Amino acid sequence: MNRLVEAELQILQRETFGYFLHETNPANGLVIDKTAPNWPASIAATGLALACYPVSVERGFMTRAAAVERTLTTLRFFWNSPQGHESDATGYKGFYYHFLDMQTGRRVWQCELSTVDSAFLLAGALTAGAYFDSQTADEDEIRFLADALYRRADWQWAQNQGATVTHGWRPETGFLEYRWEGYDEALLLYVLGLGSPTHPLPAQSYAAWASTYKWDRCYGQDYLYAGPLFIHQLSHVWIDFRGIQDAFMRDKGIDYFENSRRATYVQQQYAITNPLGLKAYGPCCWGITSSEGPGPAMLKIDGIDRQFFDYVGRGVPYGPDDGTLAPWSVAASLPFAPEIVLPALHHCIHQAKMTQFNSYGFKASFNPTHPGAPGNPYGWWVSPWHFGLNQGPIVLMIENYRTGLVWRLMRECPYLVKGLRRAGFTGGWL
Repeated sequence: MNRLVEAELQILQRETFGYFLHETNPANGLVIDKTAPNWPASIAATGLALACYPVSVERGFMTRAAAVERTLTTLRFFWNSPQGHESDATGYKGFYYHFLDMQTGRRVWQCELSTVDSAFLLAGALTAGAYFDSQTADEDEIRFLADALYRRADWQWAQNQGATVTHGWRPETGFLEYRWEGYDEALLLYVLGLGSPTHPLPAQSYAAWASTYKWDRCYGQDYLYAGPLFIHQLSHVWIDFRGIQDAFMRDKGIDYFENSRRATYVQQQYAITNPLGLKAYGPCCWGITSSEGPGPAMLKIDGIDRQFFDYVGRGVPYGPDDGTLAPWSVAASLPFAPEIVLPALHHCIHQAKMTQFNSYGFKASFNPTHPGAPGNPYGWWVSPWHFGLNQGPIVLMIENYRTGLVWRLMRECPYLVKGLRRAGFTGGWL
């Protein structure tokens, strides 16, 4: 990696990490989900923050003492926060509500107890427990709390007597009807659930989940299909899938890392082909994922009626696609295909100018097809907000590309190793 690229990645990491420095309540460690006024915290963003603090220490963005203090505050909050049937608790059965009040840490918006967002939170806690290994009272407590939080989650309860895991639960109505099925970001959830020493998922739950996969061929790539790019990234933030295979991937002759590489190439090829004739798409301008957009709206653009969406799971190649691109999703693909990601990042920074007029690295999303508000400095629609769920993968996947830090820490996590083995993974570093 040349010095110019290294310097650019360092700046992007540092600016992006600023979100976790400044958008966190120092009294409880909760991280705001989105930078809109009066917005709540998200447990997924908080879990990503916990994983980012070790990176911040290694990169000099934060002192070890400050990172220890922030981490300990966060873990103590979750360990001591109310768990129960009450509608305004923080969690239940070791899982946590998707959105929490930034000040009180109580449930907001009658949201669900989220199994997958709890998995991201617990993965962040385990990352902290693996990194902070000094024999001091504070770092001992970090390791104890990370372990205790993980052991408290009742994965069997979250199955609601089914083979797969439910999306979540509400105290008012019980379990949600949806389950984690089809290839998605729940890969991490199943591995963590299988590795539990207290309430583990049965091995057949993973087989039941994998039986719902869809293998596809798109733009010359044979791969395990998922439309939004983030699905091919989020579990990979924590798990180094290089060279390890479960039964499904052994049958296909690849691994999940190679699968994500192919999915990244599908994104680029889709943008080059540009079947809908959307503006600016090309070999260095892509990144279609779940993101905020300029809609809902219907506008006539250059004589064509265009439908625009708000926050939706945009995907490739089957849509929906309204021209909205998310630079963070490009950065999060860096380990898989640096040869096409680095030029795309350069484009996002220097041509699309997605780090200008901006606090925390990239703007969350932009849409060159939509004109945006009159007089905006870009000439097209750009999201006015930042999202914690976007910021974390930028910091973490750049670090995995540069040093493999998070992967290295989690390869030493006995629960993750046990979960992978119970899911049938063999080979490679396992």
